[in-house]
Order: sequence, then structure tokens, then C-alpha cells
Amino acid sequence: MDTPAFRIDPPPFLRDPAVAAVLAALPEVRAVGGCVRDAIAGLPVADVDLATPRRPDEVTAALRAAGIAVVPTGLAHGTVTAVADGRPIEITTLRRDVATDGRHATVAFTTDWREDAARRDFTINAMSMDAAGNVWDWFGGREDLARGVVRFVGDPAIRLAEDYLRALRFFRFHARYGRGAPDAAALAAIRAAVPGLAILSAERVWSELKRILAAPDPRDAVRLMDEAGVLAAVLPEAVARLRLDALVAAGAPADPLLRLAALCPGADVERLAARLRLSGAEAATLAALAAPAPAGDERAWRAALAARGPEALTGAAWLAEAAGQPGDWAAWRAWIAATPRPAFPLRGADVVAEGVAPGPRIGAILAALERRWMEAGCRDDAETVRRWLRETVAATGA
Repeated sequence: MDTPAFRIDPPPFLRDPAVAAVLAALPEVRAVGGCVRDAIAGLPVADVDLATPRRPDEVTAALRAAGIAVVPTGLAHGTVTAVADGRPIEITTLRRDVATDGRHATVAFTTDWREDAARRDFTINAMSMDAAGNVWDWFGGREDLARGVVRFVGDPAIRLAEDYLRALRFFRFHARYGRGAPDAAALAAIRAAVPGLAILSAERVWSELKRILAAPDPRDAVRLMDEAGVLAAVLPEAVARLRLDALVAAGAPADPLLRLAALCPGADVERLAARLRLSGAEAATLAALAAPAPAGDERAWRAALAARGPEALTGAAWLAEAAGQPGDWAAWRAWIAATPRPAFPLRGADVVAEGVAPGPRIGAILAALERRWMEAGCRDDAETVRRWLRETVAATGA
């Protein structure tokens, strides 16, 4: 019988103008997934996902009749995006799985809310809520949320075989919502499913790893991943879990790339970035973090600050502290925070102004002068560097 399990005061996200407009146009719609979970947990709600028994064409017609723009973002999976009050909101028709292959699912539409909930991964993500705050909870999600237990809906082995990424999602949700001992049945199924992780795309793996490492405290989740064989399967470069523990314990920022660098000291950064399909910006940041902290006085630190920037250099200091290297790392981080990043004072136009014809020689001259400037401690003395330029041009000819 489709009756709610309990009721809560309607959370603020239901009063958002965009959400309210969609609910007015589609009164049968319910909020589903993470927004319901976080509202019940008393946490801020980021994304709002809505579901309906209506088919996508019926949803589209109703929204347009209410003056709401519609974008057909995922019709094959029953999803349309309403754009109300300038905000996009996804609305998905209730579904049931017809076939799965460990990565993707073929779905059919249904009007059965429980059937739709039964295909979700974890009990805490399988609840739905209407505009009045009535909550449907067929699998004990509220109780699991209160206990801090991440538990699969139904048979864990079946849920994992449907999509092996759920193994990583388990650890992501454990890192954020878990307390105490994890669900034993879930862990046993994940250990058995480790070979299936090999079929996952690098992009999907990194997306989940990044979220795990961005959790306020991922130490227990990463430990469980290690013990279950998952960490070695998806991140074989991770050879320093205790270094990650030390980094978190020291109070370093919850930055996933910083934590990745702590887990993977000595890794071939270029190869690791390529394997995980990191973005260009992520790969550059990881490379800057992985370079050792300067060994020397303030002159070496100024050069490193000029070359790497304050964020990467601060991260290197955190990593050195986590590795147990001797040094007053807190003092160096304070120094970085108080010191403007030195900027090399010359540009190509300055070289041209000295009579050097445009071409590759300009870059070579600038590179040589910048190396000299860094070796001299990145002095904030533009005239001295210009004198070096004039001397160089005079010695080599224009």
C-alpha cells in the first residue's frame, strides 16, 4: 500500500521558487534521493531531484502549459529538465531495470513508486517525499541514517552486479554518513565484486575517488577500501595510507588532489593523471603538489613560491609534515600566506625594446634571465633584471 512511513516539516528546498513552480505544475511529483536524505539528516541540500509516474511527454506538456521551459536532457532514461525561475531541475519518470551489465542499465517506465525505489543503491537514498513533507521509506532508510549505517537496498551482490561503481559509492557515503562498524553484508559483497571494478571507466572511478577524498574525514573509508582490496584495484599507486591519515590528523585542507598526492608518494604523476583521466588543471595541480618542498633558506622558498604558487607550495609543506620530514612546516605555511608571490618583471616586449628581433631567441633570453632571477632569490628589483638584460644583449648581440 502506497502510504507514507512518516512526515517531517517540509524542508526549505521545497519552498524554493523553482521547485514550488514545478510542484504546482506536477502535484504528484516527489523529491527523491539525496535531497530527501540530507533534509532528514538536517544537512544543507545541494541538488534537488524530482520523480513522477508521468511519462516524459506528459511531463513536458504539463510544464509547458504552466509556462515552464523544458529541456529533453535524458529522454531514454525518462529525464527532462525544467528551467523555472532561472534554475534547472531534473524530473525523472519512475523506472524499473530491464537489463544491466555492471556499468549501464536498460530501463522501462513504471507507475510504482516502490519499484522505482527498489532499484536504487542504498536505503538512505531510496526515500521519497512530497510537498507536504510526507516521506515514503520502504527499506528503513531513516533508521539506517540515524544509526550511521550505509546498507544496500536488497541483496548487495545483485546491486553491485548491476553497477560495480556502487562499490566506490558505498565508501563515499560511508565517509560522509557512516558511524561505527560498516554493514558486514555490504563489505563481504564488495570484496567478492572487486574483479568487476576493472570494467569501470577511469572517469567514473576518479569522480567517486575525488568525492571520497573530499569528505571531511575519509580515513576510515579509505582504510576499509584498502582492507577490502578496492584501493589496490582502482588506485594501485596508493602505497601510503598512513600518510593520508597523518595529513588529515594534522588539519590539512580537505582537498582531494592534496590527499591523492599523500596517498601516492613517488608515483609517476603524468602516468597517474593520464590513467585517471584528470583534467589538465587537475594534472598540473597534482604535479605541483608532488614536487618536494624546498630544502633550504628563504631564497629557495621564494623561488619555489614564484614557480609553483602559494596553494601548491602550501600543499607541499603539508605533505612534508605528513611524511614526517624535519622542519617547521607550520612556520613556512605562515610565511607563504604572508608573502606575495614574486613575479618575474620582464616580458617579451622588454627584450624587443633592447633591439632583439622577434623570434625564438626572445624566449631563450627570458628563460635564462628568469633562472638567474630565481637563483638570486626572486628579488623585487626590476631595474637590476633590466640591467642583466642589457648585459646579455650586449654580450651576445642583437
